Amino acid sequence: MTQVKVKLDRAMETSLVTLYGKALDARMTPSILDDQMAVRALSRIDYDFSHMKAMNERVAPNAAARSKHFDDWTREFLAAHESATVVHLACGLDTRVWRIDPGPSVAWFDVDFPDVIEVRRKIFPERAGYTMIASSVTDPGWFDRIPVDRPMFLVAEGLTMYLSPADGQTLFRRIVDRFGHGTFAFDTHNRLGVRLVNIMLKRAFGTAMLNWAVNSRAYIDRIDPRLHCVDAVSALLAPSAANLQLSTRIFTRLIRPFPAIRDLGLYFRYTF
Repeated sequence: MTQVKVKLDRAMETSLVTLYGKALDARMTPSILDDQMAVRALSRIDYDFSHMKAMNERVAPNAAARSKHFDDWTREFLAAHESATVVHLACGLDTRVWRIDPGPSVAWFDVDFPDVIEVRRKIFPERAGYTMIASSVTDPGWFDRIPVDRPMFLVAEGLTMYLSPADGQTLFRRIVDRFGHGTFAFDTHNRLGVRLVNIMLKRAFGTAMLNWAVNSRAYIDRIDPRLHCVDAVSALLAPSAANLQLSTRIFTRLIRPFPAIRDLGLYFRYTF
């Protein structure tokens, strides 16, 4: 099997972290996501993952639970809209389109930086109805590649916190301007969450990467009046978190009264 060498810039580093986490989860019993394609993709990449400090068997279930939550929201949308368009923003090396395995009437687009898409093309198979777009999500050019004639679902897992507040707000407004109506599912970190993750990233990669903190739904509501909140869920209280280790579930019960800790990560679903 030919190994794929990767260039370790910021986008590729974070993509490798999440892929590694899902592969670790798939090897655990029980597994939250059981992402066997992640395991196979990992074996195709020429990289020594044993030195990856930002992900381990303690952290991996949390990453898998987050992905399961957004998988479930995606499945829910497609169950209600047999013919639809799905856009996965900042897809990284995620295998969501294969986990969901949408029907033939769904057009699915994955968007990420050119170097990430280049690796995706080498380690993942082609499939009908699936298109990869090599672009930064903040470059408006990718919008022109997406049809607007069907129900629209956009998902951005692990994206917003890496954007600057200005770029993030501009992206949200462009989505509404371009697509007119649809559903947008994404996650955020609050101020404490950004600070804690940046400490971890400095230890693992030597630099902080997170920029945009969102402390509450009210912040998103103010970005554009055309955005309407359907769900705002603490990551620790989401249904998928019920699959986490007992120690994590006990911790969650203890911190429920403390919003700054309870809401380190938030999952949002908005219609527009």
